[in-house]
Amino acid sequence: MKYKVSIVIPNWNGVYLMEKHLAQVIKSAPGAEVIVADDMSTDGSVEYVTSNFPGVKIVKRAIREGFAANVNSGVKAARGDVVILLNTDVEPEPGFLTPILRHFEDPFVFAVGCLEKSHEDGKEVLRGRGIAHWQKGYFIHSRGEVDRADTAWVSGGSGAFRKSMWNILGGMDTLYNPFYWEDIDLSYRARKAGWKTVFEARSVVHHWHEEGKIKREFTPADVKRIVYRNQFIFIWKNVTDLRIIFAHAFWTPIRLMQAIVRGDVLMIQGYLAALMRIPAIFNRRKKQKRLYRLTDSAV
Repeated sequence: MKYKVSIVIPNWNGVYLMEKHLAQVIKSAPGAEVIVADDMSTDGSVEYVTSNFPGVKIVKRAIREGFAANVNSGVKAARGDVVILLNTDVEPEPGFLTPILRHFEDPFVFAVGCLEKSHEDGKEVLRGRGIAHWQKGYFIHSRGEVDRADTAWVSGGSGAFRKSMWNILGGMDTLYNPFYWEDIDLSYRARKAGWKTVFEARSVVHHWHEEGKIKREFTPADVKRIVYRNQFIFIWKNVTDLRIIFAHAFWTPIRLMQAIVRGDVLMIQGYLAALMRIPAIFNRRKKQKRLYRLTDSAV
């Protein structure tokens, strides 16, 4: 089956990254629609793309909210059956599309992750496959070895998604803005709906983490606080198994006390920030439960 492919590149003040990588993205995906979703950049990003790549579609946001909202706007404008998300600091190798698209012949596949050759501190780390499990009421996730095809989630920085399923799920949840956990959440909801997330080691991209905008614009404390907040949001929004709910209710006060003892103020702040979003969390929870076909334990 021939698929129409759209590549969506979320951007915020990343002109220096697109100068390095955008040409290779276009070259590596002949015939694909390329969209830059711009989150109110002020560095000339839009002007650069318009002047140098007139065939690239620009989607400009009127309000800057963060990664999930920006990605959603780009995907909404995409005409492809399969939408590939690539961060501005990601560059595909030639031929990366073919192995990805083969997986979508399975009608239950929602998303396919690429093999990321991640350039970190002068070393190349192989990423792209995630593993995860529930432990004491918390979703513990980490990098998995890249020798298997299963993955707990597909990265929003280098992954392919079936747009029809994306639309049913409602895309990435903007509760996680400005960043992190939104792709884990999206993949988890898809898997609870009975769909598949897979990893394809033959589809290779290069990822220059040090160049990314998060490290340039947010302090490590900001990032850690947001990660804590979004972890709580993920659990409260998605978990339906009573055993996991009870475990979370039991262990959370203990973890918070441990955080106080060791002086982890950021965890306390993240927890309180998540509490402030309880009404929105439970509103999302009510809507998405209608799609679930599997339990948390089955996922």
